[in-house]
Amino acid sequence: MPTPPSGRPPDPHLARGVAESFGVDAPRYDRARPRYPASLVRRIVTVSPGSELLNVGCGTGIEARQFQQAGCTVLGVEPDPRMADFARRAGVEVEVATFERWQAAGRTFDAVIAGTAWHWVDPIAGAIKAARVLRTGGLLAPFWHVFQLPPLVAEAFAAAYRRVVPDSPVAFEPDKQGVDAYQPLLTRAADGIHEVGGFSIPEQMRFDWTQPYTRDELFDLMLTQGLLTRLAPDGQAAVLDGVGPAVDEAGGSVTMSGTTVAVVAVRTGGGTAPTAAIPAE
Repeated sequence: MPTPPSGRPPDPHLARGVAESFGVDAPRYDRARPRYPASLVRRIVTVSPGSELLNVGCGTGIEARQFQQAGCTVLGVEPDPRMADFARRAGVEVEVATFERWQAAGRTFDAVIAGTAWHWVDPIAGAIKAARVLRTGGLLAPFWHVFQLPPLVAEAFAAAYRRVVPDSPVAFEPDKQGVDAYQPLLTRAADGIHEVGGFSIPEQMRFDWTQPYTRDELFDLMLTQGLLTRLAPDGQAAVLDGVGPAVDEAGGSVTMSGTTVAVVAVRTGGGTAPTAAIPAE
């Protein structure tokens, strides 16, 4: 849902069950997840020293296809074979592995990107691997969508989720939405890059947007979120039944306010990768 729940484990990359649950319905994921702002794609392409990109956690290939359309060559790395198969059918070259265990085999890239996926990567291991495969001057640019539902809809979702999953270790808090709620996740990514070294000081780029959703479109999007992907169909239906009246009260559709935030750092150090060991998964 729109914010990382306050109960999310402090190391989300260890929650492999959630991280690899999105392929349960890859077509829905590809259909429902919003595309990334064209201004973000242009900015990364402009700042990158070249057009060869590595897409970490490429999923169904949403951002990979956007960068391909901008003239880039993209290799995806994706741990879920179901998502990888979908991306391949959509024209993206994909290798199945977690980024920590993926073998570069001597290949290097002009940029390493990750669309709403870097939090599933160990922040130290990910930064070390990125430093090793980036050419000098190359760009490390993980980015995230931050959703913000209208208050009544967010409150209805929170109440319905608590009813359906009362013993859930995570909790959606409707009053904690937006970039401020996501900042710990963004800081965690930046701290990992800074700790590893070999990069410029990480900076944030922000791109705001809005998108209208019908009731069905909103439910499609909700069913691609980690809080719901692991529920049984009857549990999913019960949560959505609790949200429906709030959407109906809003006239049957809502406008989502969103922000896409990137944490960006440039590879420095004359091509010498950090010597630290990549932590075990």
